[in-house]
Amino acid sequence: MIILGVDPGYAITGYGVIAKERGILKALDYGVVSTPAKSYFPLRLRSIHEGLAQLIANFKPDCLAIEELFFSRNTTTAIGTAQARGVAVLAAAQAGIPVFEYTPLQVKMAVTGYGRAEKAQMQEMVRILLKLSRPPQPDDAADALAVAICHAHSGNRLDSLAVGGYQ
Repeated sequence: MIILGVDPGYAITGYGVIAKERGILKALDYGVVSTPAKSYFPLRLRSIHEGLAQLIANFKPDCLAIEELFFSRNTTTAIGTAQARGVAVLAAAQAGIPVFEYTPLQVKMAVTGYGRAEKAQMQEMVRILLKLSRPPQPDDAADALAVAICHAHSGNRLDSLAVGGYQ
């Protein structure tokens, strides 16, 4: 199974593509889709969509795993990030692949076994689980890989979806 993990953001959207085969996880690619700060916002969203659509076309993932949003302070940032998240979900829907959502707590628990793990702990566990030579950078890419790992460990199966759910 190939999983595309996404850490949504309108300035930087992290992505991580992993393969799970016979219980073994392997990183296929990871990085970010960046948009210039002063760009017209709809063009930023288009860039994110195009970048993710290209990844989907290249890797043909079986699903997309994405983090649910949690914001307690800055509603302006939350709205922009939610729009970037919607663009990621749209790219998956257009490609006919299912989307699975995970809370930050679920991701941390799946990767480290501890729901309050620090960013450095998460990056080191991602490195270990994917047998990388160093922790993945930047943080957004590491977070996207963590979401993909969470899905790989979640037990959510593609065949458990309603037949014809994504057409």
